[in-house]
Amino acid sequence: MSELVFLNYICSINYIMIFTKACEYGIRAIIYVTKQSMNGKRSSLKDISREIDSPEAFTAKILQMLAKNGIINSVKGAMGGFEIEEKKIKKIKLADIVHAIDGKSIDKMCVIGLKKCSEIHPCPVHYKYKHIKKDFLSMLENTSLLEMSTSINDGLTCLKL
Repeated sequence: MSELVFLNYICSINYIMIFTKACEYGIRAIIYVTKQSMNGKRSSLKDISREIDSPEAFTAKILQMLAKNGIINSVKGAMGGFEIEEKKIKKIKLADIVHAIDGKSIDKMCVIGLKKCSEIHPCPVHYKYKHIKKDFLSMLENTSLLEMSTSINDGLTCLKL
């Protein structure tokens, strides 16, 4: 089976190695907060929700998780909002965000959803998928918040269509 055919097959299964909805919103939210922080601004919950097309209550819970994990700062009061320190923007990787929201289970996730899938007890597609998974996890570890936010600021990518 060619890799393209295999990928199409895997994509037809409900979940490949897709983030949870919370994680998707969390990634978009932190990129938006970072973009605003890079411009010296704090972001309100209302603005974040609007800019990433996410329900406000759900976004609030996600932002609380990110703040609890030390990824963003939550500032209370009339001039409050969410921000990220400049020194953190360079250090935070996509993996840090995913782990803060979804935990580390994504590292062990089976492509077809088996509870236990390993080299010892592989699922039917384990050996074909393990290379894709390795590349995916590498992408998480090597993609920085700075890189994602800069591509937004430069107009090369977007958070909402």
